[in-house]
Amino acid sequence: MAKRYLITGGAGFIGSNYVNRLLGRGDTVTIFDNLSRCGVAANVTWLRQCHGADAFKLVVGDVRNYKKLQEVMPGHDVVVHLAGQTAVTASVDDPRSDFEINGLGTFNTLEAVRQIEPHPIFIYASTNKVYGSLHQEKIIEEETRYVFRDLQQGISERQPLDLHSPYGCSKGIGDQYVLDYNRTYGMPTVVLRQSAICGPRQMGMEGQGWLAWFMIAALKGRPIRVFGDGKQVRDILYIQDLLDVYDAVIENIAVTAGQVYNIGGGSARMLSVWSEFGPLLEGLLKRPLPVSFAPWRPSDQLVYCSDIAKAESDFGWSPTISVEESIERLYQWIKANCTLFK
Repeated sequence: MAKRYLITGGAGFIGSNYVNRLLGRGDTVTIFDNLSRCGVAANVTWLRQCHGADAFKLVVGDVRNYKKLQEVMPGHDVVVHLAGQTAVTASVDDPRSDFEINGLGTFNTLEAVRQIEPHPIFIYASTNKVYGSLHQEKIIEEETRYVFRDLQQGISERQPLDLHSPYGCSKGIGDQYVLDYNRTYGMPTVVLRQSAICGPRQMGMEGQGWLAWFMIAALKGRPIRVFGDGKQVRDILYIQDLLDVYDAVIENIAVTAGQVYNIGGGSARMLSVWSEFGPLLEGLLKRPLPVSFAPWRPSDQLVYCSDIAKAESDFGWSPTISVEESIERLYQWIKANCTLFK
């Protein structure tokens, strides 16, 4: 049965991919986006080219504007809250804007949803950064990567929160409000603490979206700077696998409401940021790449890997696309769309 979706940040990387999927199967979609991020206008154009100019409703608005959210919220069955400030570095430079977008913006969106009866399903895109630097975990340094000594399957949802960096704090505020609105008001809310997502329409920047950014920089001849020593590890998840999570969470809301899930590639899809990814990128380019190194970013995790057992147990999800295939698909898309990147 078709549903009516409101996607905040729906013109962004994850949002535009999900809107494309929803429209393709006949759902009704409203995109709520302030169109401020580089590349999002191109995503809107792409969606209109794929589905028609009138296939979806575009509301140009900002999640800091509660009145605008109140106006647009009625008539939707599902709200997927993707709008946000996404970079640790930007949060350090301008913590007030980071808080207003991520903390207040999420609160505003929740409050607008709370006014609707029955309450729409509310999915919140949180982050692994709510766990902080994970410095308390025992970590081993290997030749090309860091690994957890004891957490072979990665970080589970039982890991205590450690809100480090303004970005971690602002996303963590939203994370906890979303969970508490289920407890306090009975709203069907779900938190997804997402890891390193990649895929087409990802307009990577130096401070966020590192896989895409390194590819863009390499193809455009821009300097590549690695924060830290390049051995830090993330678990890679391709966009289509993430969208499968959204669908499964919504279809199983009787189980997933009020829950938090760590969503990433898991232990089978771990990759170090440069020591392992760099040679893969050089192989695609068929040439070596010069690179410089910069100091570690605040709260940067030496290792992050999502323990995805709870998602598999609760709604039967596990990733299907390998790291190598994810990188190949992203590279080919960026190479074919270099004109999008100024």
